[in-house]
Amino acid sequence: MTIDTEIFQTIVKMPDPLKKEILHYAEYLLEKQAKTELSQEQLEEIHGYGSWAGQIVMSDDFDEPLEDLKEYM
Repeated sequence: MTIDTEIFQTIVKMPDPLKKEILHYAEYLLEKQAKTELSQEQLEEIHGYGSWAGQIVMSDDFDEPLEDLKEYM
């Protein structure tokens, strides 16, 4: 039995007021998921999430300035 079938069979047994609560909660979850996905995409776009992979080089000596920052120091 699939999860969809289990959900359907359970909801069919419920009175209408509970069905309305289930519907409202399901709509809430869908909105929450959409916002989470959107905010993750915005973070990646704004902050360049993942774009620095392999580009940041750490020095063996923690106190030594990074090569990229030497011109500013």
